[in-house]
Amino acid sequence: MNVGKELLFFFSALGAFNGLILSLYFFFFNSKKYLSNYFLGALLFALSVRIGKSVFVYFDGTLPRIYLQIGLSACFFIGPFLYCFVKSAVNGLDTMPKFWKWMIASQFVLILLAGISYPYENYPGLWNQYFSKIIYSQWLIYVVLSSFVMKGMLKKLFTKGLPMNAAEIWLLMIYVGNVVIFITFFLSLIRAPFSSYISGSIGFSLILYVIISVLLYRKKTDDLFLLAPNKYTGKKLNEGEAGMLLGKLERLMNEQAVYRNPDLKLVDLSKGVNVSSHHLSQFLNDNLGKNFTTFVNEFRIREACRIISTDHRLTLESIGYEVGFNSKSTFFAAFKKITGTTPLNYQQNTLKA
Repeated sequence: MNVGKELLFFFSALGAFNGLILSLYFFFFNSKKYLSNYFLGALLFALSVRIGKSVFVYFDGTLPRIYLQIGLSACFFIGPFLYCFVKSAVNGLDTMPKFWKWMIASQFVLILLAGISYPYENYPGLWNQYFSKIIYSQWLIYVVLSSFVMKGMLKKLFTKGLPMNAAEIWLLMIYVGNVVIFITFFLSLIRAPFSSYISGSIGFSLILYVIISVLLYRKKTDDLFLLAPNKYTGKKLNEGEAGMLLGKLERLMNEQAVYRNPDLKLVDLSKGVNVSSHHLSQFLNDNLGKNFTTFVNEFRIREACRIISTDHRLTLESIGYEVGFNSKSTFFAAFKKITGTTPLNYQQNTLKA
């Protein structure tokens, strides 16, 4: 292997390795627990396995054919993971739809049965002539489906004067990168002139370095993971979904009394009920008609009223601190707003009763 080829191998293999590391980051170490991030991790993992197979087979044709089967099997999931990533990011999904679970599970069973029944080592012609075409056709279908989900952003991309936010640019970068990788592999599959089997690996490495650079050097990354973190759709949850979420919130507030934490934030509460902060904020505003502060303060004041009515030894100020307020003035203002009277008047009325 000459120096040029060694460098080509190094950068291609490094891209596959970094892709695996980045996929683990999105799975296990990223603080932003969005559904789209998990699918981005799955997408990078499938791409890394596919790219890794291309790299090692290209530079060493004597490797066992099981590597070819693993690489093509991973390729079978790139399209579905791309679509699920785009869909969950654009629509702000917090839980995986049942249909997606069935879709991914059925594809896993299908490729597993095909691999066991017709291993590449014994049926190379079947894999090269038929299975590979099915896999790439399926990949293309999901690329097209993803484009329909992103049609609004794609329109902005090709229309002058329509601004895009950071999240849209981030999503487009990942989508276009996948399209480029698909085209390079497809051209190699059909043996197009000037195409190279290793070009997809090089393209993946370059795109991956751009993604890593964005993650490392942006001071604020929240806006990369939510397309509209402060924008609400105005659409209320249906009665069943709203009831379930409200039940989770009430259990969290009543059983764990998280409202007693004076530094409680929206993101802390959202993690407790396993939804994104923007989803929870939208629920509070659209379904309950109140903001986060009012929602939490209602639990604090309710507990303050209970303490005032049952324990006459504590001062009103200490009760405010006990239930989660960080100042006397804030406690008194919230109490008056929610109950319509002052803490002192409430205390005097309970004593008279």
